[in-house]
Amino acid sequence: MLLLKNILKIELNPSRIYGLDILRAFAILFVVAGHGGNIMPIARYKYVNYFILDGVSIFFVLSGFLIGIILIKLLKRNKISSKLILSFWLRRWFRTLPNYFLILIVLVLLNYFFTDSFNILNHFRYFIFSQNLFSDHPNFFPEAWSLSIEEWFYLLIPLFIFIMIKLFKFPTNQSLLITAFILILFITLFRYFRYLSIPIDNISTWDLSIRKQVITRLDSIMYGIIGAYISFHFNFFWRKFRILFFILGIILFINIKLNLFNYERFGIYHCVFSFSVTSIATLFLLPYLSTLNKGKGHIYKALSIISVISYSMYLINLTLVQNWIIENIDWTGLENFNGYVFLITKYLLFWFLTIFLSILIYKYFELPIMNL
Repeated sequence: MLLLKNILKIELNPSRIYGLDILRAFAILFVVAGHGGNIMPIARYKYVNYFILDGVSIFFVLSGFLIGIILIKLLKRNKISSKLILSFWLRRWFRTLPNYFLILIVLVLLNYFFTDSFNILNHFRYFIFSQNLFSDHPNFFPEAWSLSIEEWFYLLIPLFIFIMIKLFKFPTNQSLLITAFILILFITLFRYFRYLSIPIDNISTWDLSIRKQVITRLDSIMYGIIGAYISFHFNFFWRKFRILFFILGIILFINIKLNLFNYERFGIYHCVFSFSVTSIATLFLLPYLSTLNKGKGHIYKALSIISVISYSMYLINLTLVQNWIIENIDWTGLENFNGYVFLITKYLLFWFLTIFLSILIYKYFELPIMNL
């Protein structure tokens, strides 16, 4: 038991910002709970769904905020150059690509050996993040849709800033903010064009044609960039109104969840503007949470650990754990014995394996590579 405890033990960096860990932990818990709904009966899952928010959109804004702070500090200390951009790319790719390619290769191997007529060439786009650039995301490795958006963000934003500064001669400290506003405007207008040009009358079309494409969702990360700019350049304002903004953010999330204004399900709000509202709601939470530096107790430790393993949890929870492990266990005996015990066991095993395997991946693969 002591050996297992040491194997799973994670040392937390005392300089971590606890408020952002809380947001990241809840975001991944929302995602995993949402995917766990596949295991539960619809009649039971609907009660869980009342408490689930759009965790991926929260991740987008949080990512934009953290990367925005990094970019602002880089541009403050250095002149924009190809060398600086390459250094930024390498650091981000070391952070995100190894885990992604590890799970992608595992899934490719599983399908190669156990799926009839599997052809890796049909899934090559996953290796260059082009599988949902302008088109519907394929069923293979469905979690990867949001990672494509993140990677294109990492690739394009430094290039846009370079163009703003070198070609259009914008001041360095304003180039990031201008880039964010231009992309928000462009992507929102593109969603509106997509809404007008494609009949969207069911959840599948909405999900694949609006929610899960790079070209329709890149703006979500830009709201985090705006937050980073305000936090860095107008820190007094950021801190002074943090409680008010936090309350406004909670109110917006309540409105999103309960649909208080009774928006048409596949109307212009849900197809064009709902993503912006979710991003703004998350942005409003950041002034308070980004200044919440410390925590203590078991809840603090649990949320912090969930936060640090959140990337691994996101990568493995649905396709690897649920579809490959859980669904390939022979549950016949337990299901015949008691249906409720069967469902509870299956659901709890889903959570246990997701967290257990994520800790192992984080500690023995992700962390050593990040330390490079």
